[in-house]
Amino acid sequence: MPDVDFTVLGEYERYKLMASLIVPRPIALVTTVDAGGVVNAAPFSMFGMIGEEPPLVMLSLNRTSPTGRRDTARNIDASGEFVVHLVDEPLTEAADRCGENLPHGVSELTAVGLATTPSLVVAPPTIQAAPVALECVLHEKLETASREVFFGRIVSLHTRDDLIDTETWRVRLAGYAPVARFGASFYTTTRDRFTVGGAATSTTVDEL
Repeated sequence: MPDVDFTVLGEYERYKLMASLIVPRPIALVTTVDAGGVVNAAPFSMFGMIGEEPPLVMLSLNRTSPTGRRDTARNIDASGEFVVHLVDEPLTEAADRCGENLPHGVSELTAVGLATTPSLVVAPPTIQAAPVALECVLHEKLETASREVFFGRIVSLHTRDDLIDTETWRVRLAGYAPVARFGASFYTTTRDRFTVGGAATSTTVDEL
């Protein structure tokens, strides 16, 4: 087994190795609004849950150039608000297309044909086709040489009507089919599921 000294690898090589090995990663389709009211939508797989108190998620956005920034980063800095949509199988193609380069001022949602509805708390809208939408306000930001990392505090949650049992606060996983990033241009489904050590009976907040 080769030992790889990360201190001698270049930034690109480190990225390719990490992004292909640390998989699968959930996909966040993020909506933000710019100063002119144009809605931006972009997919990111450097995304994850941080914790429940406070309820935090993380978005890690790469810089487009040494001085360049993504529209999502600019908009979050300006407004402190964004909506994270989790991507399921029916939404995958449209979410992927939202990653295409469009002229400034053109909404990806318009180009792709995704309808929205007003969010409950924040200004960026909610994508109607998404199974889950997490309305977030900026909690904290971390900057590195290559990335801008945003920690969002969830202030409102919207899901598809049949997804959550609100008596037990459990997700009906049989009806939930999110997709994940699997390195390079590959995606993977979450349909092949199994338990370890028998049926899952835990009721802790850490249960899968």
